[in-house]
Amino acid sequence: MPKPNPRHPNFPIPGGPGLRAKGWRQEALLRLLENVLSVGEDPDNLVVYAALGKAARNWPSHRAIVKTLTEMDEDQTLVIQSGKPVGLLRTHAKAPLVIMANCNIVGQWAKAEVFYELQRKGLICWGGLTAGAWQYIGSQGVIQGTYEIFMRIAERRFGGDLSGRFVLTAGLGGMGGAQPLAGRMAGAAILCVDIDPERAKKRQQVGYLQEIAPDLDAALAMIDAAVREKKALSVGLVGNAAEIYPEIARRGVVPDVVTDQTSAHDLVYGYVPKGMSLDQVRSLREDGQGQLMAASRASIVEHVKAMLDFQRKGAEVFDNGNLIRTQAREGGVANAFDIPIFAEAYLRPLFARAIGPFRWMALSGEESDIARIDDLLLEMFPENRIITNWIRLARQHIPFEGLPARIAWLGHGERTALARSVNQLVASGELKGPIAFSRDHLDAGAMAHPNIMTERMRDGSDAIADWPLLDAMLLCSSMADLVVVHSGGGGYAGYMTSCGVTVVADGTKAADERLDHALTNDTSLGVIRYADAGYDESFEEIASKGIGHVRV
Repeated sequence: MPKPNPRHPNFPIPGGPGLRAKGWRQEALLRLLENVLSVGEDPDNLVVYAALGKAARNWPSHRAIVKTLTEMDEDQTLVIQSGKPVGLLRTHAKAPLVIMANCNIVGQWAKAEVFYELQRKGLICWGGLTAGAWQYIGSQGVIQGTYEIFMRIAERRFGGDLSGRFVLTAGLGGMGGAQPLAGRMAGAAILCVDIDPERAKKRQQVGYLQEIAPDLDAALAMIDAAVREKKALSVGLVGNAAEIYPEIARRGVVPDVVTDQTSAHDLVYGYVPKGMSLDQVRSLREDGQGQLMAASRASIVEHVKAMLDFQRKGAEVFDNGNLIRTQAREGGVANAFDIPIFAEAYLRPLFARAIGPFRWMALSGEESDIARIDDLLLEMFPENRIITNWIRLARQHIPFEGLPARIAWLGHGERTALARSVNQLVASGELKGPIAFSRDHLDAGAMAHPNIMTERMRDGSDAIADWPLLDAMLLCSSMADLVVVHSGGGGYAGYMTSCGVTVVADGTKAADERLDHALTNDTSLGVIRYADAGYDESFEEIASKGIGHVRV
């Protein structure tokens, strides 16, 4: 039976042993669709996160998807175009149950204003990354990546520890809301700015944010005390980052680490210009888009200039993937890209080995299933410091949102081994229900984004989008349950293409085959992608694990 959802009462949390569909594969995808809305930012409008990232194009499309998932057979494939179901075709039992293409616009037309017009006409929707692919698991899905970035910075700059260090950031939405908890888990005193008081309250209610300061003076005093005491603390401040960052710089305060995760990618539906209220911004979104985009970009210019000022004074400053440098450069900040992107600066050695954000969801709705898999991880990978450290911290700090889920950075071979072991636990009845395996789209072979994932690739292949397309075709050939190709919407239009995958461990031998082929081939292509770009770590992985790389 579904569980009540106090945050969104009209969107209960799925779970229980009963099936509405004809099999667990179909039921799994149905529950994942329900889950992203249960943990979403604005489920009444089908928005999961990032201002516009939607689970389906509109409510008639959502209802048709649900109906089809409950009625379809295992040898059929549901075809979804930008959040709208368009076909249910006879394939075979080893084919994907769902294939999607969301928000892919022909190159010369892939611009924000074209996207907004198509969206207004009801012809397209942006799936974000994991929103439209029904893979979002709440802020937890971002926490580990943010935590790993902070820890790489700690190792590089601060002797392996962020205790006694001040982290300044902004944005407490579906993505940015992970930052206060990740910073605290890394030992820092972290100040998180957001214009929306409701977002700050929400993060405090779920335990991600400890304190909300009444004003900047109080916020800085709380941070200063925590730094002096080397106490981990997360503080929220309601305000506009384009005003707060320059004011902190004017006072001569220099944080140790500075970043930002506001919705700077979207100048209309995301970022809020300084001097405007939330209500004023909402009133301009339909008929005043040009004015709003200009005002947002002007604010971002001041926002990024303050970040560059912090950088010149010795702070570790990085772009967290929200396109803020790109917007600033288009607004006239010629040196905006002096700020590095997180993927290239801190995580590329991991991605070169296809180590990235793998995730799994307990379709039963039972937290005990995740606890058992936590134990399994510690049994299987006792020498993997990233895994053992993360599981300990996650158990201590991270509350579940929606379906109980976990994320952990696993690489080639590790993902397959874990998934097949979990499938055996499902088969034996040790778990109370099947497990759905997925990953972030920001993964080794799954994303082309020249301003985020693939910035400054060693061979200059930053903008080549063949790899996520190859990944999607390979995953269809490898029997995955759901395969999706996404491109950017809103301000991300024209900047990215990514591939997503979900495979269900339902305890059957057929699931063993699907998990083995799909997860192994997915990471194999990731390693090959980085080997093709010339990364030594990838060649080591190929040699040690026998990946079928063709070298020219």
